Amino acid sequence: MNDIALWLDACNIRRVECLFTDMSGNARGKVLPTETLLRTQDLRFPMVGVVQTVTGECLQDLVPQIDPDMKLVPDLLSMRQVPWAEEPTAVLIHDCAHEDGSPVEIAPRNVLKRVLARYAELGLTPQVAPELEFYLLAARADESATPRKSTWTDGGHDAVRQPYSIESLERLEPVLNDIRTYCMQLNISADTLLQEVGNGQVEFNLIHGEALALADQTFLFKRLAKAAARRHGLECTFMAKPHADEAGSAMHIHQSLVYADGCNAFSLPDGKAAPRFAHYIGGLQRYLPEAVLLLAPYVNSLRRLAPFTAAPINVEWGYDNRTCGLRVPPSGPEARRVENRLPGVDANPYLAIAVTLACGLLGMQQEIRPTEALAGSAYGRPYAFPRTMEEAIDRLAACAELAEILGPGFVKTYCDLKSYELAEFRRQITPWEYRYLYALV
Repeated sequence: MNDIALWLDACNIRRVECLFTDMSGNARGKVLPTETLLRTQDLRFPMVGVVQTVTGECLQDLVPQIDPDMKLVPDLLSMRQVPWAEEPTAVLIHDCAHEDGSPVEIAPRNVLKRVLARYAELGLTPQVAPELEFYLLAARADESATPRKSTWTDGGHDAVRQPYSIESLERLEPVLNDIRTYCMQLNISADTLLQEVGNGQVEFNLIHGEALALADQTFLFKRLAKAAARRHGLECTFMAKPHADEAGSAMHIHQSLVYADGCNAFSLPDGKAAPRFAHYIGGLQRYLPEAVLLLAPYVNSLRRLAPFTAAPINVEWGYDNRTCGLRVPPSGPEARRVENRLPGVDANPYLAIAVTLACGLLGMQQEIRPTEALAGSAYGRPYAFPRTMEEAIDRLAACAELAEILGPGFVKTYCDLKSYELAEFRRQITPWEYRYLYALV
């Protein structure tokens, strides 16, 4: 802690955001003056903060009846300065613990750490590289208004969609430059940037690294991208399907396993694929359809999973085949990996990474054989995912194998939370109903 105190003093940090994520991936916590943080030995927060719905309701019945506090345990390696704050501010990510020091099972970061511990028992370290797609849109005066599709105008007209256009990126350069700068200042390893298919849609790729560190970076990246957009009078949305006639936004997760010496555990010494690579893919094929609720967590999320929209509809796998839910990119043996194309960018990164790794682990443990690699389009194959939130909830709740790895208490609480959100959604009258049914009665 002495090193942290020296760093805070050297950077003239006046306050610290002490954060954890709720199940939706939103930042919760407290903001403390630096002096208070340094002398505080026992930072606490109500456990119900983990189980807030996306509409902002605290679900008291999903935590113990006494509504207990949990301890916030700082991960000092996560300390960073917040580049967009008006006064010198740092951010510090915390883990959630019970009074006896044991992890709070329902806290998303603990869910990921639980899965990683299972890999550590096997002498393996997962490496991941998330690819984040999102839209930069004209700011709305009213949060209930439909967002505009374009971030810029030309003579008063919305810009024409230009997928993968360098010129489009140049028009967005001011805000993108801020995003890159914030990434460097927050020690986030953002790499490739490209204009995606949608109008105003971009993608940032994070450089591969250990899973917990990359989940932290993804969590912070979403905050910084929104802050950069606000600085330029724009909105940044990580909604999976913000426009019916535009591409949805994904969070593709590249994953590999390494031994303690850094060698790729998916490859044999002669460069061929190790048997566990096939088993890992087999596990993804077997269990990802049961885990859709963690990868497409909202009604809107399921809208993204449609054919011919650069989104998967099943868990076929293939070499460099982007129509498949599971893609094996071209690489040498040292970089052998598989890409999970199912998660939406609206998923909680800790949970999306955790369940992806859990599915692969089950495949290796059970030595599940995958199907044959698909050479043609996967869009001609049957739809493999739940089509409704009810089905997604039921399938995750019924999967005992995933619950054992992720934590039975977590899975039950998460499914209950999603049931509350679904009930709230069903109470709403949609614009479609008003438009087409209102005048008929």
